[in-house]
Amino acid sequence: MAMQPFMAVVLDGIATNDVVSPIILLITLFILLLIIFIACKPWRLFAPNFRSQTIKASTSSDVQEDEQQPLVSQDLESNITERPSDEGPCHQTDVHLGSPHNHRVPSTPSPLPHHGDSHMLDMSDHSEGVVIGQTLKRPAGEQKYDVTEDSSHKLKKNGSSRLLVSKYSEDQRSILNLEVISGPSCGAHYFVQSTNKSKLPLTLGRVSPSNVLVVDSEVSGKHAMINWNPNKLKWELVDLGSLNGTLLNSRAVHRVQTGTRHWGDPVELNSGDVITLGTASKISVQINKLPFGIGVVSDPMCARRGGKKLPMEDVLYYHWPLSGADQFGLFGICDGHGGVAAASSASKLMPEMVTRILSDTLRREKVFSHCDASDVLREAFSQTEAHLDHLYEGCTATVLLIWADGQDNYFAQCANVGDSTCIANIEGKPVKMSEDHRISSGNERLRMAAVGEPLKDGETRLCGLNLARMLGDKFLKQQDGRFSSEPYISQVVYMNSENHDFAIMASDGFWDVVSSKKAMQIVRQERERNAASSEHDSTERIAEALLSEARSQRTKDNTSIIFLDFDVYNSYNRDDVCIE
Repeated sequence: MAMQPFMAVVLDGIATNDVVSPIILLITLFILLLIIFIACKPWRLFAPNFRSQTIKASTSSDVQEDEQQPLVSQDLESNITERPSDEGPCHQTDVHLGSPHNHRVPSTPSPLPHHGDSHMLDMSDHSEGVVIGQTLKRPAGEQKYDVTEDSSHKLKKNGSSRLLVSKYSEDQRSILNLEVISGPSCGAHYFVQSTNKSKLPLTLGRVSPSNVLVVDSEVSGKHAMINWNPNKLKWELVDLGSLNGTLLNSRAVHRVQTGTRHWGDPVELNSGDVITLGTASKISVQINKLPFGIGVVSDPMCARRGGKKLPMEDVLYYHWPLSGADQFGLFGICDGHGGVAAASSASKLMPEMVTRILSDTLRREKVFSHCDASDVLREAFSQTEAHLDHLYEGCTATVLLIWADGQDNYFAQCANVGDSTCIANIEGKPVKMSEDHRISSGNERLRMAAVGEPLKDGETRLCGLNLARMLGDKFLKQQDGRFSSEPYISQVVYMNSENHDFAIMASDGFWDVVSSKKAMQIVRQERERNAASSEHDSTERIAEALLSEARSQRTKDNTSIIFLDFDVYNSYNRDDVCIE
């Protein structure tokens, strides 16, 4: 009898579960359907721009697939022959390939379309791919520069308007170079562009966050400030109420009243001035104007290796104009290995050697008449190597020598050892201006085989290094004659502002993760994005965009970039230049 109540309870529970289970199942099914509905976003089918977004997405995937292809194929051979030209050496229209390492690499078609009047990178096959060591001289007939007209601003294509825009741009592109020439911080160097508003104003002081740190007990925490005056197109110095005062060429620019901590009045700076903070620390001032844009960025990428400290061994430098050779400028990157000492030394020696060579009037005239600076670059590398005394440290060296003929025409020639690469955009086509000298390079393996000491199959390092050419490393060069400091020298290219020409120089930390085609695409996209902006720091923004791409691709090496923009019209917003 006791079992009957128990069985009744069990049967009642089963009956209850039979009712509840379907309800729970229905609720679960409804929630799943709701999640799937939200994830699919069916309402976007009714959006007006859905079709265009789908097309862009497919285009992006095509571009990514194309970017995975190598920049240079090692097994290609060039049968291009030299063609004579009746024009002068600096105005040839033919393409000359005089180096045995010159190869033309056919590009793979990519269906990236143009969108309206935008300047998206055209990846389609025009029978022109990446060109190695190609000479692209100034074309006989200059192409027209298409400018979009609006109702209030017109940029007329004629000689006078080009001159005005060029002059305006040059006035805006002022480079301030500061170097501490005496005091405890002697040797410290800093430079900033007038167009880089993110780094202005420039503060001089003893402690951070001052931009120029002068570690001197007589210098105030925030001692003085330098800023660009866009109305006067001048750099101005202001004392920030320092305790021990600020002198400009031995004249006080601070409030001389005792006990006051008020700011002084702005004083114009000129090239050659000397700023004195306190009594001991002196800073020399050099002001130069660049006729083209430049963006310089670098990052040691410390976080790329699990947060471990990664020492910065890249050194960037540029000089425009060179002292005693006003029509020449030098831009360079040195990537050190085993330390930064060799890179630092080479970055100081190389400009000195080039300047000393070009101080000879006959050497300069030879460059102009032959439109070639191969001898100058080769001699500069030789002298730099001779003056380096680093036995166990070395560095890559990539330099770009640019000169002007006085008629707004600019020519560029590159020389390098190592794997820091320079890519130029000439008339919309990427041109590789340098040569990689890694042990795995086909050209380097052929060079070593030619001297009677070929590498073994699969051998990618020599004495622990993956480079075959570098500056420094004197001990290794004494031990193994296959190491070399002989530079690769490109042929001369004509940089034309009307063709939107530009150049990218970067250390291997960038090129290891970013292809040349991707880099070109980033530049053109950033140009388009900045076209409507009133800011005058587009070159810095483009350089930062390139660096950000290397970060997003998680490069594991120091990354340094120099971006040179010869497109005067795009570098400056047209709304600010009205030429009627």
